[in-house]
Amino acid sequence: MLYRKIASVIEEHLKTEPDVILLIDGARQVGKTYIVRYVAGKLFRNFIEINLADDYNGERIFEKVRTTDDFYTIVSAFAGDRMNKKEDTLIFLDEIQTYPHLIAMLKFLRQDGRFTYIASGSLLGVTLSHVPSIPMGSIETIRMYPMDLEEFLIANGVGKEALDDMRAKFLSHESLNEGLHTRILDLFKRYLIVGGLPEAVKTYVEEKNIQKIRRYQTLTHGLYAADSAQYDSEHKLRISRIYNLIPSNLENKKKRVVINDIEPERPRANRFSYYTDEFDYLISAGIALDVKAVSTPVFPLCQTTTKNLVKLYMSDVGLLTNIFYGTNIQAVLYDEKSIKLGSVYECVTACELAAHGFDLFYYDNKSKGEVDFLVDDHKYLCALSLEIKSGKDYTVHGALSGFVSNEDYNVKHGIVFSNNREVRQNGKIIYLPIYDIMFIEEFDDGNADW
Repeated sequence: MLYRKIASVIEEHLKTEPDVILLIDGARQVGKTYIVRYVAGKLFRNFIEINLADDYNGERIFEKVRTTDDFYTIVSAFAGDRMNKKEDTLIFLDEIQTYPHLIAMLKFLRQDGRFTYIASGSLLGVTLSHVPSIPMGSIETIRMYPMDLEEFLIANGVGKEALDDMRAKFLSHESLNEGLHTRILDLFKRYLIVGGLPEAVKTYVEEKNIQKIRRYQTLTHGLYAADSAQYDSEHKLRISRIYNLIPSNLENKKKRVVINDIEPERPRANRFSYYTDEFDYLISAGIALDVKAVSTPVFPLCQTTTKNLVKLYMSDVGLLTNIFYGTNIQAVLYDEKSIKLGSVYECVTACELAAHGFDLFYYDNKSKGEVDFLVDDHKYLCALSLEIKSGKDYTVHGALSGFVSNEDYNVKHGIVFSNNREVRQNGKIIYLPIYDIMFIEEFDDGNADW
């Protein structure tokens, strides 16, 4: 059993709010079905799982269901012996995006109240935008991501005591000892290779078979690129093109999407707004993470975003390192001077921040440079600036230094994450080891000294 933090969230919801139907949204292969089965096994005597994608590709018996009576009749035909009381019967509608009309029906299933329900979908973010009658008040949607760094560490034997010690040192602004630092940094680099897709993590933990992991990642990347079947051929090609351009964009100095590269044969299609549907698909489907540009950071950051300056990152860092390096894991594990890992470190940071619920922004100012990430600091109503360094020159950060010294921005601190072990502060700049990104939610930049 791979530990997933979201399991406790689902369990708490089913215990305290069973009348509100939980929809688990997320990209394919992030473990939605597995985690629902796990929680259901703990809480319910009767568990009925309906894979609507399998139904659509088979008999399509749910295709014309329009009433709750129709729904119950069909379910009872194959699971009638498990349809008991609400408190001991959970019906799981997997891949519910296959039949959007069933999303609208959730309101009536909730009102009827015969059973407890939960649903999941790999393209719910896309589907919900096309559902004419979203059952507001009857559903709650949560997004599931690949396994984050902490979950990966736990899967690889890092115990609660060690993690508690790391968290305590983070909060008290102390560095780890050399031995623990070396161990955690090594696992962090392995996380860059394996990523957080549960099947890849499971394979690594059980077999340490990098070739098998890379084959799985290649298949998953292809699945993501081809998953836009609901669109016409023109939109599908654009979606696939933008998705496949992400790695090469990240290798550019600016790392942001270059609109002219999407369809260079169509020079008139050079406006960001021309590709709104394609970007919405990639982001809503959970297969790409968008980081919006901010030139004047005012809290909340969403007020001052520049919509046509966007960076896209892969939603799983293992998919990116597979594209870049394949099975040559030496490029990631060891400090080879010829290999620059900046885009990989930025990608894992974007994945980690997204998994912890942060909206993603970066600072882009023509005269003052760029800062890798900005997130809202809700405690002090300002921007928290993050610079990600993969090399030994982690103390070189002109744009970040200028950013935190600008009194108009009201920034208390900027953070530099790097491979360096030592936690220290120089003026407003705080230096932290890269693995401390997993504790960023608990960062308190109101403390005077680090």
